Amino acid sequence: MRARSDWLWSGRRLDRGGRLWIAGALVLLGAALCGARAWSQASLHAKSPNAWSQGSRASAFVYVGNAGSQDITVFALSASGKLELLGTVPVPGPADSGSSLPLAVSADRRFLFAAQRNEPYSVTTFSIDQSTGRLTERETGPLPDDMVYLTVDGTGRYLLAASYFGNKVTVSPIDLEGTVGEESQVIETLPNAHAIIIDPSNRFVLHTSLGGDAVYQQRLDGTTGKLTPNDPAIITVKEGSGPRHITLAPDSRFAYLLCELDGSVLVMPFDTAKGTLSAPTQVASALPRRFEGEPWAADIHLTPDGAYLYASERRSSTIAGFRVNARNGMLTPLGSFETTRQPRAFAIDPSGRFLVSLGELSGRARVHGIDPRNGRLRTLRDYEVGTKPDWVEIVRLRASSSGERSRP
Repeated sequence: MRARSDWLWSGRRLDRGGRLWIAGALVLLGAALCGARAWSQASLHAKSPNAWSQGSRASAFVYVGNAGSQDITVFALSASGKLELLGTVPVPGPADSGSSLPLAVSADRRFLFAAQRNEPYSVTTFSIDQSTGRLTERETGPLPDDMVYLTVDGTGRYLLAASYFGNKVTVSPIDLEGTVGEESQVIETLPNAHAIIIDPSNRFVLHTSLGGDAVYQQRLDGTTGKLTPNDPAIITVKEGSGPRHITLAPDSRFAYLLCELDGSVLVMPFDTAKGTLSAPTQVASALPRRFEGEPWAADIHLTPDGAYLYASERRSSTIAGFRVNARNGMLTPLGSFETTRQPRAFAIDPSGRFLVSLGELSGRARVHGIDPRNGRLRTLRDYEVGTKPDWVEIVRLRASSSGERSRP
């Protein structure tokens, strides 16, 4: 309306013989161009129904969280490792984007959760179409702080989250429609809580304190969602190492802890009956040979069969690979593999054949093939995603699965 009134005002000046008619026309043209640009940007989010229908033939679906553009890029992953863009879905929230866009998928794969890291802190639930992988925004619920990591318990009734700057972990209820409610528990931690994971039995929780060089060990009540300290409640690691992300082997007999500040990878036996870790039996490194500078390790994942472990290092833009000894959990280095710039996050598909890495500074997702004979990575192709991609989930849905369970 402002542009239109300015134009009418300038038109009256033209009747008086003034020279402002040209300025008025320019204002009108600018308004039209702004409108066209807004429509064009919106159309990027509104992929055609035909594009989404292509997902019905996918081997799995890839969901990329882009913090800079506040959206989720959705791809269909084919059996050959090719990604096909299905759509880009905006995530509601404040105008200023947060430093990351954490995602989590429920164990039944019905819902995807996305956290906003700027005030008002919130988490949005999206339903996942089981045939096409399409995301549909449902509801947005509150979060008590700026959360860097989300995970959903095995029952789908509780969302657990870790706050790096808030130095806390929290538990929030999830209703039957996937909506996240107000937090039911807040636990203060040592500085910089970073990751929180639940063991496959849904009885034990591990969460890291990067600034406190510690891993917390807690019990989870699957009925109430309440966390209580295990015995011991905390296990400490090398001072200044900065434990960041942690993952469990498929049989849960070993945990693998990646430390951000020195690039170390710790192999730690895990007691599946008690839910507790033992002292590291091996300390490996995610740093490439002849690395110089300050380490900045980021993410860590195992192949679904537990045969290979990978860890990303942002400063060198590499992913370190390891062969895993199934008997004792020990790691044999395979070398470091170049990937897209500043790999803050990556994920491995449910078949264990492909690794998708995100370049936080490149705005690209790179698909690597995993050689099943030796675990080595080879680059297949890069794909454009949103701005500042920093989280990725790869999910095999019920309609596209053939009896193999996907990684939640």
